[in-house]
This record gives sequence, C-alpha cells and structure tokens, in this order.
Amino acid sequence: MKTLNSNSKTFDRNLDQLLSKRKNKFQSSFISVTNIIKDVKKNGDKALLKYEKRFNKNSKIVTSSKLISKSVASLDKKVKQAINIAYDRIHKFHSLQKSEDISYTDKFKNKLEYKYLPIESVAIYVPGSSVSYPSSVLMNAIPALIAGVKRIVMINPGYKGKQSPAVLYAARKCKIKEIYSIGGPSAIAAVAYGTKKIKKVNKIVGPGNIYVAAAKKEVFGDVGIEGMTAGPSEVTIVCDKFSNPAWVASDLIGQAEHDPLAQCILISKDKRLVDKVKLEIFNQLKEISRFSIAKKSIMDNGILIHISSDKKIAEVVNKIAPEHLELNVKNYKSFVSKINNAGSICLGKYAVMAMSDYNVGSNHILPTNGSAKYSSGISVNEFYKRISYINLTKKGIESLGPSVITLANYEGLTGHARSVKKRIRRK
Repeated sequence: MKTLNSNSKTFDRNLDQLLSKRKNKFQSSFISVTNIIKDVKKNGDKALLKYEKRFNKNSKIVTSSKLISKSVASLDKKVKQAINIAYDRIHKFHSLQKSEDISYTDKFKNKLEYKYLPIESVAIYVPGSSVSYPSSVLMNAIPALIAGVKRIVMINPGYKGKQSPAVLYAARKCKIKEIYSIGGPSAIAAVAYGTKKIKKVNKIVGPGNIYVAAAKKEVFGDVGIEGMTAGPSEVTIVCDKFSNPAWVASDLIGQAEHDPLAQCILISKDKRLVDKVKLEIFNQLKEISRFSIAKKSIMDNGILIHISSDKKIAEVVNKIAPEHLELNVKNYKSFVSKINNAGSICLGKYAVMAMSDYNVGSNHILPTNGSAKYSSGISVNEFYKRISYINLTKKGIESLGPSVITLANYEGLTGHARSVKKRIRRK
C-alpha cells in the first residue's frame, strides 16, 4: 500500500497523482464501450445477445415469471427475512424524502406553481454475473417506487444463464415485473435505445464497474442518468489512537473486496495506529473468499496517510470526496461541520460502512471518483421531474410587463419585448 505523510513537501502533489491515476483508468474505459453501444443501437437484440454470450455465458435476455418463481422458491428463508428487514427500513427512511409541491400567489393574483412529477420509466442496473447484490435492487427500486415511477425495469447480468435468487426475490418485493438477464455496456445501450425485446426507458440509474459507468455517461443526453458517477466503491476512514486496528482493517478490506478498482484510504494522526492497521490488513486478507480482488484493490489503490492536524485531515477528506467516509475517532463531532464532500458519513466506531450498505435505511448508491464534490447519492428526488406552472392575470402583466420590456430591449431581444407589449392595455 502507498504511504503518505502530510509533513512531506510533496504530499499534496503525490496525493493528487494517486487520485488522478485511478481516475484515468475510468476515462480510458470510454474507448472500449463506444463501439459496443453503436453495435447495439444498430443491431439491437442480435448484438445484445452476442455480448451476453461472450461476457456472461448467457443466451437468454428476458427473465420469465416462471423462472423467477422457481428461483425465488429455492431461496433460503433467512435470506428472505434479511431482505424483508432491509426493505422495510429503506422504505421507511426514503418515505420521509417525499417532496411537496409549491403554490404561490402574488399581490397581482399571478399564480406560480412548482410540481414534482415522477419520471415515467426507469431502468435500474444491478451488478451481477459472479456476484449477487439484492441490496442494490432495494436501494435502486424503493426510491423509484416512492416517487411513483410507473415502469421500473431491472437489468442484471446472470452467470451461465442464471440470475441470483436473492436478486430476483428483492425485485419481486419491489414489484418489478420487467427483468432482463443482461449486463455491461450492451445492457445500458439496450435500455437507452430500445430493441425489439426491450422498450427504451427515460432514465438509467445504479452502480456498476468502470465500463458500465462509462456507458451511462456515453448515452447521457439520449436518456437521463444520475447526477453523479456511480462506479467502483470507495471508503476513507479517519482514525485516532482510540480506534481498534482490527476493526479498521476489516472495514477497509470490506470495501476492497467489491472491485479491483475499489479504493480504500486510511487517515490518522497516530502513526503507530497506521502501522498496526497495515499489519492487520495483510493478516486478515487471507481470511476472505474474494482475496485476490481485495488484494489487488489494496495494492493498486490503497493509501495510508499520516496527517499531523485535524485541520489538514478535513482538507484532505474534502479533496478526496469519498463515496463512504467513516469518522472512527473519539471526537467525530468536531469533524462533522468541516466535511462538505462525501457521499455518506458514518459517525463513531460502531457506525460501520458495511451496515449502511444493507439495512440501516440510508442509500448505498453514492457518488464516487470525486463526484461527491457536486452531487449526492440516490434519493426519491432522483426519480422526479420538476415543472413550473405560470398563470398571469391581466393586472399582473400590465404591472410587471414594462420592466420586462425594458430588460428584453436591453438584451436585444425585441421580439420578446413586442410579445409582452401586445398584451398590455393601451392607455
């Protein structure tokens, strides 16, 4: 793992280089997805099936209701119960996010309204193939359900023609009727442009690898996507001398096992703790099933940072703008007001990121790759459109019109000025 010290004169430059190196890997993926998107856009299901066979060993695009029922019936009851608990908590928290319409009438009896309308159709991307993320189904679909989206489509790559029973159960729990066993850039292209088997959608949301993230950016404009990068996962953990090295190491590994491009960063003023955590990481790595993935993530993208002041810690965290931030320090309250850039923030030693990934109730689809500087995680608002309604009275246009005419003429838009002037009563 890379080790940095804030006392070094080259610290800021070195940190920028490490963060940029990972970001460049994201950008290079655009080249490979463009041709796939063009192929699916032109050749539809034929191209889609070609890529499914090549990448997912899959020959079926549509997941039938009969197959879903059979798969769900095989699922362990404890897993179903765990999904049910997560569903209830996520639904409860996101129900509190519903927005209220605005209505305002001024002294001229002009009426202005601002209404929230659900997007008509949305595709949720749920990573799959050799992994299974029923939690991502819930995080994607529940906010859309609460917003009132009528058509929710799930795209989820299976492996050798099989999708996860848990993913299919979570989809059924969320009342998703349209499910496709497809993944990667070709799946993004299919729902963005439509094929004979798949009707196109208005928006695509959900996390994925660098190729999925790149494909979503490529189709943006033809369809909507989240206002963030939902790519390979990240966690930054701030620790102090009171932190448990074994706990912190397990938190870092838990994030690293997602993807070789996942990024785990540790920050502390206590150098001895940094050394202890480093040792714990390599002792614990061999204990997990996704050892090779986690090891590559940690070796390629992991960073251990020793920083001597709280002020500098806050500055560095805001620069990184991590997807997940754990403030595993005794005085975490002193940091909260200083941190502006993070997807979600876990406060204290018991608020572990892994809990927020499942059933705490908050959403785990969060901005990555620095996009937390300008965007937020998935919420009910992601599935609304907002429309303004304007109703002007005769008195209203006659009272406000002259100043509009002045501004329009000043901007050289005389057509605007004339359209207002024609409606004002001649004196």
